[in-house]
Amino acid sequence: MKDVSHARRRLVMAGSAVGAISAMGFPAIVKAQSDKIRIGHLTPLTGFLGPLGEYGTMGIKQAIDEVNKAGGVMGRQLELITEDSVNPATAASKAQRMFERDGVTCLLGEINSAAGLAISQVAARNQKIFINTGGNSDELRGKSCNKFMFHLECANSMYVNTCGRALLQQGMVKGKKWYFLTADYAFGHDLTRVARNFLAAQGGEVVGEDKVPTDATDYSAYLLKIRQAKPDVVISNLAGTQITSFMKQYSEYGLPFSVAGFGFDTALAWGAGADNFVGTWPVPWHHDINTPTAKTFVTEFVKRYGKPPENQAWGDHVVLKVVAQAMTETKSTDTLKLIDYFEKGAQFDILKGRKGYFRSWDHQLMQEMYTMSPKKKGAAKDKWDFLQLGASVPSANESLEIIAPTRQENNCTL
Repeated sequence: MKDVSHARRRLVMAGSAVGAISAMGFPAIVKAQSDKIRIGHLTPLTGFLGPLGEYGTMGIKQAIDEVNKAGGVMGRQLELITEDSVNPATAASKAQRMFERDGVTCLLGEINSAAGLAISQVAARNQKIFINTGGNSDELRGKSCNKFMFHLECANSMYVNTCGRALLQQGMVKGKKWYFLTADYAFGHDLTRVARNFLAAQGGEVVGEDKVPTDATDYSAYLLKIRQAKPDVVISNLAGTQITSFMKQYSEYGLPFSVAGFGFDTALAWGAGADNFVGTWPVPWHHDINTPTAKTFVTEFVKRYGKPPENQAWGDHVVLKVVAQAMTETKSTDTLKLIDYFEKGAQFDILKGRKGYFRSWDHQLMQEMYTMSPKKKGAAKDKWDFLQLGASVPSANESLEIIAPTRQENNCTL
């Protein structure tokens, strides 16, 4: 009986201890979890945009770690929930789940313009912010805009106007014949529309266009048509791995026509290789930009991943820092307070020479852009170093808004 009594007492004491842990420990754990600020991130990790999404994920993970290491936001750690957006329907479903189940305060990312539109509609229904880091379509900033969507990525008009300046200086526009290769989805259609308007305004002529499926790998039929058309300039309005495939096969065919592109990501040129990269292309950022914060970002990225960041890594990295700044300065995660902060002209270090700010009427980030062209043979220091960074556009004495679409060109009603 003595042993039984002792056993009972031990059991009661153990139960009391468990009760104490339940009363003190579990709520503390739950509280610690709920104290974290959850950030949602959707980007394509598969398909023709997958290589870009991988860089974007690298960039935002680095940013999360840097913010948390510095103390977080309002003393709270950030928690990143990131998934493959796959396609517009899946992206919308995952966005809703992140808001409902995961309780994210906002959504960041995306590259596909159609998926970006789908995510923005979900965000608006949930009255949460979505900041687009890769969808270029002017339509997202125009007739499909909404109060809850912002754009760190540059609009198609900004890409066309930036590269167009360089092409004008090279005498490749007025009186010249252009042939378009267009990615056959929302982004490509919108980009070609903007490019056609630019060419018409500058006195050029379109002599051909082909819409290229996003899963196309063989460009021989298109290249044969280009050979027959004999344009002055072949314009790539392609996207993702389409650009890499086009560059490689254009080089193999040895066509003599000048090349330029209005949509571009540096990872796609890296995929094609130095021997296949030709022409003039626009970019929102490049790892050779020589500012203190840009150099720090590049150094830390190389330490972490063993290679330089490309522009999608930059975009997803910077957007997290932008959100962290907004929450810190407003001392809030409230959606309407953050929107008000963005719309009132807050400025952000976006790892360029000039700070960026969101334009209040269409929520587009005003910022510099650049052009890229091949370096001279033998000038590359490594396999990532064959792209020559051009001067910033607009120039230092010009308004950042000079390359952006105007209200008349792309009106947005928020």
